[in-house]
Amino acid sequence: MSTAIPESGVEPGAAIPPPGGPAREAFTRGAALTALYGPEARHDPGAVYEKLRAEHGGIAPVELEGGVPAWLVLGYRENMEVARTPSRFTRDARLWRDWNEGRIAADDPLLQLIGWRPDVVSYDGEEHRRLRAAVNECLTRFDRQGTRRHVQRYANQLIDGFVEDGRADLVTQFAAYLPMLVLSRLVGLSEGYGRKLVEAIVGMLSGGEEAYGHNQYIIATLRSLTEARRRSPAHDLASWFIQHPSGLNDEEVLNHLRVVIVLGYETTTNLVSNTLRMVLTDPRFRASLTGGLMTLPDAVEQMLWDDPPLLVCPARFATHDMHFAGKEIREGDMLLLGIAAGNADPGIRPDPGAPVHGNRSHLAFSRGPHECSGQEIARAITDTGVDVLLNRLPDLRLTVPEDQLTWTASTWSRHLDALPVTFAPQRRSAPLAAPAARAASAPVEPSAARDALAAVAEAETQAEAETRGGFRASLVGLFRRRR
Repeated sequence: MSTAIPESGVEPGAAIPPPGGPAREAFTRGAALTALYGPEARHDPGAVYEKLRAEHGGIAPVELEGGVPAWLVLGYRENMEVARTPSRFTRDARLWRDWNEGRIAADDPLLQLIGWRPDVVSYDGEEHRRLRAAVNECLTRFDRQGTRRHVQRYANQLIDGFVEDGRADLVTQFAAYLPMLVLSRLVGLSEGYGRKLVEAIVGMLSGGEEAYGHNQYIIATLRSLTEARRRSPAHDLASWFIQHPSGLNDEEVLNHLRVVIVLGYETTTNLVSNTLRMVLTDPRFRASLTGGLMTLPDAVEQMLWDDPPLLVCPARFATHDMHFAGKEIREGDMLLLGIAAGNADPGIRPDPGAPVHGNRSHLAFSRGPHECSGQEIARAITDTGVDVLLNRLPDLRLTVPEDQLTWTASTWSRHLDALPVTFAPQRRSAPLAAPAARAASAPVEPSAARDALAAVAEAETQAEAETRGGFRASLVGLFRRRR
């Protein structure tokens, strides 16, 4: 499957104009663009958003890596309007003016994130409704208690990997793996894929020259699964997509599996890490939690307001020239939803320290017709996984001062690098049986992906040889490459 936007006429390797060139001039008529990358944006993205808000109001001209221009939507109400009105702001990247006018390379890493694909993310209108029905109805077929049993099982497995040590890094030994182990199982892949897909997704989202290869590995894996389930259906998401009356073809099936795997992993891993950090570092939070004044679902919702898994959500494209939020927007301009900026808008949240328990009006899962269909699965993985961890290790203590925690940030999100903790060593739990499943639901390891798997075989062998130490060194290195 091509990851570039079709019908472009741009040859692979076409150059992007240098910063300050025609793309910027055509976009802003000479106005300065603020970079959403680089040291300042990585160190304190919130400060960049507030600086832009003070200067521009609800929407600001910004620049992505490679000199690519965009509008960052900063206001809560402006974000809601962009997300809810596809007639004015579409997800269809084939309208992107800078692409159509030849200013974006066909192999630009940005296309791995926003390039058009035959999936629910890329369409609006009737086609979107067809695909959205398939995604929503298939995701809701998962039994909530069954999903939570999967989370409990894999959380306990990961905890058993370090419980005897009395110390662990909750990012690289817990949060980095739990979502993918669960999601792999739900879509129909074998457990062995969880670790490999973590590396592929982190590499793809990091950008750079290897992003395309990582994306191709993900696609090859999901294509093999789709072909296997077409031959032999099971009790999993891949089979349900194939069987849905919307009539998804194989390309649509694998692309929707990709959406679930990639977006589900990225957002849920960050949410687990952020929730654990707050439990360990905020005295008010932990006192409320242990005192019964705040449930874990309440705590997760607070984190979705304060530190959403995605800072910025790509992308919308203006369907016509318009005046919006005090700016002149041209047809085909790219707009980015400022999730973190919108959540912090003083117009709707004048006191950011005030509790928002139970309030789900945040932007963390977007809004409108493209609101995240898998958000309840993300919530289930987070609150169940954190609950298992706190119950088994109630004496968790952070081993470094809070101000020494570090993050790796990109334009789209920021990731906690490590969360080192100590606790009283314990014995490993008794082996847990896999949750009951229908006879036809055993996950498969797709045979057609063997060539792609060979590239990671050596790393997998080394990882399997690790005992209680987990995969700390490899994952720390993997996350730090995002810097």
